[in-house]
Amino acid sequence: MALMDFIKKQFIDIIQWTEDDDQTMAWRFPMAEFEIQYGASLTVRESQMAVFVNEGKVADVFGPGMYKLTTQTMPVLTYLQNWDKLFESPFKSDVYFFSTRQKLDRKWGTPNPITIRDKDFGMVRLRAFGIYAYHITDPRLFHMAISGTLERYSSEDLEGQLRNTIVGHIADIFGESGTPFIDMAANQVEFGAALRTKVEPLFAGYGLALDSFNVQNISLPEELQAMLDKRIGVNMMGGMQAYTQFQTAEAIPLAAQNEGGLAGLGAGVGVGFGMGQQIAGAMAGALNPAATPVAAPAAVPPAPTFSVQAPAAAVSADDIVATLEKLHGLVGKGILSQAEFDAKKAELLSKLA
Repeated sequence: MALMDFIKKQFIDIIQWTEDDDQTMAWRFPMAEFEIQYGASLTVRESQMAVFVNEGKVADVFGPGMYKLTTQTMPVLTYLQNWDKLFESPFKSDVYFFSTRQKLDRKWGTPNPITIRDKDFGMVRLRAFGIYAYHITDPRLFHMAISGTLERYSSEDLEGQLRNTIVGHIADIFGESGTPFIDMAANQVEFGAALRTKVEPLFAGYGLALDSFNVQNISLPEELQAMLDKRIGVNMMGGMQAYTQFQTAEAIPLAAQNEGGLAGLGAGVGVGFGMGQQIAGAMAGALNPAATPVAAPAAVPPAPTFSVQAPAAAVSADDIVATLEKLHGLVGKGILSQAEFDAKKAELLSKLA
């Protein structure tokens, strides 16, 4: 029995690989000190290829199918071994299986922002990421260039090299395109096609085919994106002047809650618009354009109504804010209602154009 076990262990008559994961790309059949029986069965399943290596050299490559290993089915190895057609002894070779299934949803991205020259913003830093898919097409080349004599080689071992190969060409693509950053989102498909053209020859040099390549996103670093968002907001409001008017209107109710808040706000807005310092006179004109200035009114009517007319000339922001401050004080004293104040505020703010 021991002799029979010894004999059985010395010769291999069935060679096959049942893949047990989706990461392994190359797998060496366990030969140890065994020899392959002449006429042995080789099974190569769909999505696989097999390579026989004899004395360190690639001898024969087999695609999907079932083979009886003879001098007829192994022409190159037969030539290397100097067999004639009657020679039928066991032989010693290494057998490697390769998975030709697509490796899907492989991710690439820029680990750090890439600096490029932009038509609109000058020098900007960009990030980009996406996905790609590939598979082995030339197991002979993949064996010689990548996997070698390793017992097992996985896609994880290759990811870093492929990702860095892609990222290394991104700056070239962005620079050559001359497309402003604002328009890049509308050209992601074109960028993907151009970048694929760049890296396909490099994949082919490893025995790989690049099946698909997509650019999913092109963006700025967070701090630059925040600045761009603010600029977009200003443009959406109709320019800097309209944006400042909007901010002033938004800030008035908050400033009015603090003593001296409206005065400080008026000073800031006045500087922003570059207007004169005519607060007191404009206030009197806004309340009653026909009235002559007096030190103080003799008496305040219990329920006054204001018929404020628009000044003939443009009123400064400081004037209007000061007027609103006075009117707000009258609301606090119960002289003006909140509705009357809101109506007057809307009318005065409309004159900030």
